[in-house]
Amino acid sequence: MNDPLVPDSAFPELPPGAFAKLDGGDDADFYAQARLVTHIDDAAVAALTAFYRQVLPVGGVLLDLMSSWVSHLPDDVAYAEVIGHGMNTAELGANPRLTRWFVRDFNQDPTIPLPEASVDAAMICVSIQYLQRPAALLAEARRVLKPGAPIVISFSNRCFPTKAVAVWRALDGTGHARLVDIYLRRAGFAETAIHRLLEGWGSDPLTVVVGRTLELDDVS
Repeated sequence: MNDPLVPDSAFPELPPGAFAKLDGGDDADFYAQARLVTHIDDAAVAALTAFYRQVLPVGGVLLDLMSSWVSHLPDDVAYAEVIGHGMNTAELGANPRLTRWFVRDFNQDPTIPLPEASVDAAMICVSIQYLQRPAALLAEARRVLKPGAPIVISFSNRCFPTKAVAVWRALDGTGHARLVDIYLRRAGFAETAIHRLLEGWGSDPLTVVVGRTLELDDVS
């Protein structure tokens, strides 16, 4: 694994320790306990589900990265497959939307065991703040996405602070959105867009950053 105290070559502008965590212990131990709770409130869940309804392709193959026991997908929309990834087998096994899933610590091994251009859309819900090698993992997501396919990265102001990387802890919501946008661009996504879904007045704030791969016609 890359040393999080050494600057990531994908982000030379960040200082040493930008991807360090307060808790440097094994992530597998931290996530060994199943947490069958939602990490955003009901209003934020509803806003995210409505956004998914607009952006994720009906009948497509979805990749739910850093998932849990719930994927927040619209109940009345069918997808060809929903492939899940996470760190806890009990949580993934309890998720009724997943057709298959795998467990992997992306901070140790940021690879995705799927063929190139095999996925119609990908999601990372309220977990991007824990990645210590975000460009490497998102480049893998770009590899498995079909041309023009979206990746939807959502986040709020909640996190496990001891497991969030230092650069995330140092920023506010606007900074988080800009940071995720940079993550996507450094990973090779050609198009990005920031959507502020909820400001946090009476609910959790919620922001979504969408990256898209190049369409075939745009590839030289």
